[in-house]
Amino acid sequence: MIRYALKCGQGHEFDSWFQSADAYEKLASAGMVACSVCGDTQVDKMIMAPRIRPARNAATPTPEPQPETPLSAPASEAEQVMAQVKAYVEANTEDVGQNFVKEARAMHDGDAPERAIRGEAKPEDARALLDDGVPIVPLPFSSGRKVN
Repeated sequence: MIRYALKCGQGHEFDSWFQSADAYEKLASAGMVACSVCGDTQVDKMIMAPRIRPARNAATPTPEPQPETPLSAPASEAEQVMAQVKAYVEANTEDVGQNFVKEARAMHDGDAPERAIRGEAKPEDARALLDDGVPIVPLPFSSGRKVN
């Protein structure tokens, strides 16, 4: 495995792991490496220092204690903004979960009252809603539940 520091055409910096250098090149040339912030597929490798392991008999330095930051805390400005967007959406919409397709179609057909809803849909069901003129938009985050 190899880890690359990457930068998109919009200037966002992120890193990602690849099976090999060839795997990265193949995926990048096919447009399958995308920015984790904006989705831009114009991604370039940044200059990185090589990671060299110390000799097995070398003394291991004791790391400085770091203040504990929960893993769930947003790490970048973009993640902080996304957390705010998620909180706003969750506070101002009704979670209909697996009933999203049924509820969205019922509202579109006039069989249910109009309201802001969020939920889950299989990709093919979401495409069918769009094909039928039902206005939906995917959210850039999930509730954590799995869609069957």
